[in-house]
Amino acid sequence: MKEISDEQKAVEGQVMKIYKESSPIIENLFEWAYINHLAWSLAALALALVVWLTLALSNAENQRNALATKQCADPVFKGEIDKKCLRSVQSREHWWQHVSYALTHLSPEK
Repeated sequence: MKEISDEQKAVEGQVMKIYKESSPIIENLFEWAYINHLAWSLAALALALVVWLTLALSNAENQRNALATKQCADPVFKGEIDKKCLRSVQSREHWWQHVSYALTHLSPEK
């Protein structure tokens, strides 16, 4: 078997040093992925908040419109409100009609 000379060992050592320097640092390898997960988590949380607020706005506008059009007047006690009717009334055909009305009419009509 042929023996490797000192010069070849030095050249091989230089190549291995270059290779070792070009490898990624394990401690910093996943840093960007953590920040990316945080951003996507915040975006998902913000989207969930928007959906929840839209549902709440739709429900509030549905009840407000039912009260304004007197759809839930109590038949037994005049001037009172039927709260069971108020929970289940549909004063407009679609939820997006409630949301669009609520977003375009910021103050009550006179």
